[in-house]
Amino acid sequence: MPQLLFLALVIGGGWYFYKKFVADAEKLAIRRREQERERQTNAIGTLVKDEVTGEYRVRRDEE
Repeated sequence: MPQLLFLALVIGGGWYFYKKFVADAEKLAIRRREQERERQTNAIGTLVKDEVTGEYRVRRDEE
C-alpha cells in the first residue's frame, strides 16, 4: 500500500511540474513574439491603457 501512495505522489508531482513547464513555455513564446514584433517595427515598447486613469504608459516586463 505505501508503494501505491508513493507512486501516486510521484505521478501527481510529475503531472504538476509538466503543466507548470508548459504554461511557462507558452508565456515565454508569447513574450518572444511580442519582442520580435517590437524589433520589426523599431518600437521602444508596447503601450497599455491604464484602466483607472485612462492614460497610456509603456508596458513593464512583469506584465
